[in-house]
Amino acid sequence: MPKSKGPALPEMTAEEMTLCLVRTGRSRDVASFERLFVHFGPRIRSFMLKRALDGQLAEELMQETMMMVWRKAALFDPQRGNASAWVFTLARNVMIDNLRKAKRPEFDPTDPAFVPDAPETPDINYEQDETAVRIRQALATLPEEQAELLRMSFFEDISHSMIAEKTNLPLGTVKSRIRAAFSRLKAALGEDR
Repeated sequence: MPKSKGPALPEMTAEEMTLCLVRTGRSRDVASFERLFVHFGPRIRSFMLKRALDGQLAEELMQETMMMVWRKAALFDPQRGNASAWVFTLARNVMIDNLRKAKRPEFDPTDPAFVPDAPETPDINYEQDETAVRIRQALATLPEEQAELLRMSFFEDISHSMIAEKTNLPLGTVKSRIRAAFSRLKAALGEDR
């Protein structure tokens, strides 16, 4: 003898679903909404449970879905689809929104990403100043054209295509000269790696 899965769910025809949904949307007919709730509530809960959600969460999401049906019923257009598909699309969207919220980490003010960096020490400022002096000295050893290309590219943050336009050089030439200048600059800084 097959086991019963529980009481049979109330049935509604597609026409009845559409009519109840339209009445709920147009005139806020509570009796029509109650019929939709009795029909769809258990089905939506089952839909949520099949997606590995626990019983309490499935119940909450079903309630949220039915509230959305109440709020958005006026948006339902029977010419564009059937009532059941529309309601289950809302249920699916509610479930996806819930999953997204669950994956989003809580705000933690002690998270290192939110803690300001410590103020720079004088040693760091000195090292940065010393590095800047070394770069200026190394740039001075380069031919003027190469030094200018590096200044435009790295210090003025001008794109290679804009540099080519400004200097009336082909883009490939600009790129190869910048690479050559960068290699010479690294050698002058003693960073041959």
